[in-house]
Amino acid sequence: MPRLSEVIAALETLWPAERAESWDAVGTVAGDPDQEVTRVLFAVDPVQEIVDEAVKLGADLLVTHHPLYLRGTTTVAATHFKGRVVHTLIKNDIALHVAHTNADSADPGVSDALAGALDLRVTGPLVPDASDPEGRRGLGRLCALDHPVTVRELAARAAERLPATAQGIRVAGDPEALVRTVAVSGGSGDSLFDHVRAAGADAFLTADLRHHPVSEARAHTPLALLDAAHWATEWPWCELAASQLDEISDRHGWDLRVHVSKTVTDPWTAHAASSPSDPLGAPN
Repeated sequence: MPRLSEVIAALETLWPAERAESWDAVGTVAGDPDQEVTRVLFAVDPVQEIVDEAVKLGADLLVTHHPLYLRGTTTVAATHFKGRVVHTLIKNDIALHVAHTNADSADPGVSDALAGALDLRVTGPLVPDASDPEGRRGLGRLCALDHPVTVRELAARAAERLPATAQGIRVAGDPEALVRTVAVSGGSGDSLFDHVRAAGADAFLTADLRHHPVSEARAHTPLALLDAAHWATEWPWCELAASQLDEISDRHGWDLRVHVSKTVTDPWTAHAASSPSDPLGAPN
């Protein structure tokens, strides 16, 4: 069985910490470098529910996309929910490793997994990483469709292929407009509108879209916007990452047992659709 330090070294080849954004907090949060690793669990969020799942599974290592402490802390007391996560990890000899923006820009990365889930053909990064001479790394992905579909059909595909959430898929734009090229970005993507417009994409699928950026984006171009749940757009990466570690394990003869959590940790739990009596105006 490999030691934690060996597994982490392998993960660092996939998502080097130095490729994370300067504000990010990636890498190993907890764990003894000399402990043996036999079972690994991948998940989006390092929340108590996921850590409890790792305990029940008998995992030695939990790999998450989101950081536990993004802005640092002065305490890990179990009186706070993040402190309880740390205590549970340590008491059960479970290491925690985070790959966040370094996984976003990786090749393949979070947006490649999102595109793959929607059966979109990736043609390149939306925001290329200037340090990559091959032009494959970067934020977001530009994608092509084998044949045009309507915005409505693309939204339905996303709703069907991505994990189910209370939000589903919101659409801004003409539902019947034809889509030939799509930009995708796992996680929050409304800071990328300028890049999407410059790329000439017909539609942009991402998460966490806000009123004012969407209103302004729609005023600029007929670009269709598809807004999915943040968690749902990043969960496909867990399956991609698990398959990458499986391949490394086979290559090294480690015989790791690699799992992907299917626990929904999207914070939104219900959705009530509007049914206005007068669709042309707001209620008085």
